[in-house]
Amino acid sequence: MADHIPFSEAPWLSGSPSPYYNDSHKEWQRYCRDFITENLTKHAMQWENEGAVPEGTYEKFSAANMLIPNLPAPLPVEYLKKVGIHQIGPVKVEAFDSCHGSIYVSEIIRSGLNGPASSLCTGLAYGTPPLLKFASKELQERVVPDILLGKKRICIAISEVEAGSDVANIQTTAKKSECGRFYIVNGVKKWITNGLWSDFASMCVRTGGPGAGGLSVLLVPLKGQKGVSMRRIPVSGQKCAGTTFIELDDVRVPVENLIGREGEGMKQIMTNFNHERLTIAVKVTTQARVALSTAFGYCMKREAFGAPLINQPVVRHRLAKAGALLESQWSWVESFVYQMGRLSEEEADARLGGLTALAKAQAGIVLNECSQCAQLLFGGNGYTQTGQGELIEKISREVAGARIPGGSEDVMLDLSVRQLYKNYQRSVKANL
Repeated sequence: MADHIPFSEAPWLSGSPSPYYNDSHKEWQRYCRDFITENLTKHAMQWENEGAVPEGTYEKFSAANMLIPNLPAPLPVEYLKKVGIHQIGPVKVEAFDSCHGSIYVSEIIRSGLNGPASSLCTGLAYGTPPLLKFASKELQERVVPDILLGKKRICIAISEVEAGSDVANIQTTAKKSECGRFYIVNGVKKWITNGLWSDFASMCVRTGGPGAGGLSVLLVPLKGQKGVSMRRIPVSGQKCAGTTFIELDDVRVPVENLIGREGEGMKQIMTNFNHERLTIAVKVTTQARVALSTAFGYCMKREAFGAPLINQPVVRHRLAKAGALLESQWSWVESFVYQMGRLSEEEADARLGGLTALAKAQAGIVLNECSQCAQLLFGGNGYTQTGQGELIEKISREVAGARIPGGSEDVMLDLSVRQLYKNYQRSVKANL
């Protein structure tokens, strides 16, 4: 058995047998650990304190094809090979599956800090899939190659001041010009991760009447586009993720930039959410693991009342409660990752949509518990922005960023049960 601090590694990395991972996954994990540690993890604290990931880091990841794993599996093999990407580290693109993707997501947040990882990953991970799934061939060929090669950057732009989890209430409008060649976009987008440095946004806009049926998704040019202004939004955590406020004032977008058809925006967004929420669940559960294992390590060396903290029953009780939640959540998330890799996209959307929302919500709850546990056990150090507890203090400020974006916790809990009930009703009706 590997000599790891308890809870610091997923069970399969601590020597426990697992039905999910084969030799390819193990080799991929080692490759990810080495590459990401060298190029991100060991710098993450400094970059988060500085509020920016250095220019060139995105290009370094892109040159190694190490941004491609942010896309949902199976990967867009045809496009990847067309632009010369046949392999990512030791894995051929056609062999890359959902478990490879989960391993990457977990490794990229091993620092415990979401900001540096999100600065590289979020826009590509969530902004590209709508293009790959729904855009016309012409639009795909015009923009997808540059995105895959890292020459252009993209983000997903859904949230607004009055429309976060309530997507159907989006107010940003896209009306056709008199000549019929452009959409004229007006409105604002808020809390858009990576917006500051994105060339494009896969943007949810209102092309029709009120409600979900009036929504569409449009590829909107951002950087250097007339009528677009962007500014950074200061947030509690994830300082270097580029959280952005976007204002759109009569922005002219070619009608060819419509992704799919008018009125299909809600369907596209909901399909995209499954990938987003499962990715968040993996990432946040790993972040909880970092918090709890860091606390465990601290309790083994920190002495109080003449003995290490780990000798105190109340300390062991806190670690045990948080650890049980963590490992239960991790096992649940692993099962989702496995299922995603073995169901068709249509089956996964129907059967797992509500459950991935629930897993995303539960991940935030588990992070909250592990973060609180760690901060209490670190005592004053866990409340201090420097020194031994610096990482724990930073993680505590990222808890809200795990529980709100991607669908706020209460909305996700309600959505999950409504979806499960709806599936049950369909099943009963089908069997009558």
